[in-house]
Amino acid sequence: MEGILALANGRIFRGELRGARTRSSGEVIFNTAMTGYQEILTDPSYAGQIVTMTYPHIGNYGINPEDMESRQPFINGLIVKELSPVASNWRANESLEDYLTRNRITVLEGIDTRALVVALREQGTVPGVIAPADALGEGELKKEAANAATMEGRNLASTVSVREPYLWNEQENGAAGGQSRFRVIAYDFGIKYSILRQLAGRGMEVRVVPFDYPAESVLESGVDGVFLSNGPGDPEPVTEAIGNIKKLLGKVPIFGICLGHQILGLALGGSSYKLKFGHHGANHPVTRLKTGQVEITSQNHGFALREEALPSAVAVTHRSLNDRTVEGIESLNYPAFSVQYHPEASPGPHDSHYLFDQFAEMMRDNGSSRA
Repeated sequence: MEGILALANGRIFRGELRGARTRSSGEVIFNTAMTGYQEILTDPSYAGQIVTMTYPHIGNYGINPEDMESRQPFINGLIVKELSPVASNWRANESLEDYLTRNRITVLEGIDTRALVVALREQGTVPGVIAPADALGEGELKKEAANAATMEGRNLASTVSVREPYLWNEQENGAAGGQSRFRVIAYDFGIKYSILRQLAGRGMEVRVVPFDYPAESVLESGVDGVFLSNGPGDPEPVTEAIGNIKKLLGKVPIFGICLGHQILGLALGGSSYKLKFGHHGANHPVTRLKTGQVEITSQNHGFALREEALPSAVAVTHRSLNDRTVEGIESLNYPAFSVQYHPEASPGPHDSHYLFDQFAEMMRDNGSSRA
């Protein structure tokens, strides 16, 4: 079935519809990772977005249950140059197209993805609509794309967060076993399973709570630390979380990733802004300022902290080598730090796993009774 991608800026791309073959809209972004499409599909940070994969051949190793990052896929649509018709992998239990069809996700295949990426880099990320070619005229699709929701001002964390607290079970969810040395509350703004495995693998008993879980309840539980997860959308509208983290600063060690990093920065008195086309991929170089070491990182975000707005009591710890944006901060007054990128990877390199050890050390230094 012939399909169309209409962008809010008026650009039109034609290809073939696969997967669910229904109309879908969202912010159109591109991801430069060569592998890891399954983790990208099931990362809640991509909620509200249509993801363009820049690597030309996607789906050749299929889908398997072990590599899921959440309970379901969250992307609004997928754009690829070529969708593999077969799954050549002993771990796979279904093809990518079957998985996308079953989960009602539309795929546009066969467009010039290089031209689309160039357009997004030059003009910036824009909303778009994928639709059957005979659904509406190009003019109507352009109007629909122009009226589609953007990321600014949207609290998407509230739409993907868990509704009730739950204890992450190490045995059921594949994390390393062993006696827990720390008790941690993890705020779910769109948390990934790989993050939970990294925390549990370092002796942390992790209780996952909704995005607006009261700070008073956290403190009453007597936990050793608080983790702020990744997630989609604009951090500034997540006012419930920002207010709760303000109340927790200085009371308990805090570690944040991605959206959690931005929320920590806002709670410390900073501000955020939307990037032109965001950072989405598994090969982004970041400098660790303390050592000068370069880490190759996995990233997925459309917003960043404004460096000039950070208070003097907040230090920048990591910086992007691509565009010099803030990639990590730490409070000089409280036991709290965060990074913009994804140290758990999945997909991506493992250069930054030390940050989970740093969180454990911070809790131990803060006087955890179990460490």
